[in-house]
Amino acid sequence: MKFFYLSSKPNNKGLHEVHDRDCVLIPDPYDRDYLGPYNTGNEALRKALTLKQDVDLCENCCKSAGHSIISNVYN
Repeated sequence: MKFFYLSSKPNNKGLHEVHDRDCVLIPDPYDRDYLGPYNTGNEALRKALTLKQDVDLCENCCKSAGHSIISNVYN
């Protein structure tokens, strides 16, 4: 699981971005709200949408295709 945060300040598109804790683009602690631990950015996005309407995933840390946290070790 990763820990996710929601930017309290909108980006240049007017959207509040969801970031994981290790993202290089995560806002300063005073400019973000803790969302909680989730498996994916999409799960964190669902929580963020209950807090704000204009929300998006960070391009840097949450939109990488094929990024799975749980893998099958019995291939």
